[in-house]
Amino acid sequence: MSVVRKRWWGGTPACILAIGLALATPALAVQPDEILADPALEARARDISRQIRCPVCQGESIDDSNATISRDLRIILRERLVAGDSDDQVIDFLVARYGEFILYNPRATGSNLILWLAGPAMLALGGGIALAAFRRKTAPETGLSADEEARLKEILKR
Repeated sequence: MSVVRKRWWGGTPACILAIGLALATPALAVQPDEILADPALEARARDISRQIRCPVCQGESIDDSNATISRDLRIILRERLVAGDSDDQVIDFLVARYGEFILYNPRATGSNLILWLAGPAMLALGGGIALAAFRRKTAPETGLSADEEARLKEILKR
């Protein structure tokens, strides 16, 4: 005699998918003690912190990172906003301290201009090379010379 046991998740793939999706939600790194009382300032702080890359993690913004340096940067950012700095002044302060590397969207000035223009320039260069190769392959072929035609007729008569 065999006993069939019911699985704890109900045996449906939908339940497994729901549990997986619930566990896949991103963890918010901003701690409750960092949040500003003024909702408008907090919204500005969150917007700016999404534009700043964590110097340690490099793949996360300081808004998402749990690294200690990210926490420090979030606190500095909020202190500057409370002091009355504009968004650009806060970003300039952080860039002056940590360099342009911390910006997810680097400014298109100075040496960064080379990086901004390199992609479109390479695309144009590649397109030009492809166009030249295409034209070379599809160039109309010239007809046979008189000697070649005579030789062809002689071969075909045999």
